[in-house]
Amino acid sequence: MGTTQQLVVVVDDDTGVRRALQRWLLASGYRTREFDSAEALLAADGARDADCLVLDVRLPGASGTDLYAQLGSGRPPAVFITSHDGPQVRHAVAGLGGAALLPKPFLGQDLVAAIAQATAQRHEP
Repeated sequence: MGTTQQLVVVVDDDTGVRRALQRWLLASGYRTREFDSAEALLAADGARDADCLVLDVRLPGASGTDLYAQLGSGRPPAVFITSHDGPQVRHAVAGLGGAALLPKPFLGQDLVAAIAQATAQRHEP
């Protein structure tokens, strides 16, 4: 797939979701790192080398949208995931320049397609 060098960082407070996403992304040729909160990602400077972020909208502490806003300019593209889809969430993600918003449950292939599109756009001249 040509994605063996790309690092996808997943932030979701649900261990089962993180593990499932990690397995799917590894099988799709990505490297992964996982965090259970925005605070854990920030403490580890986990977004620094990421090619793409997968952020749950609702997290304990800072939300996925708050985290993405805090990362500021130069941040990697983000695919947001949520089980609480609605107009406010869609507006927040769009306002931050999120690459995609996938309502849970979603197909793994849809996530991989969203990541591929987000990273391709990032690397366009």
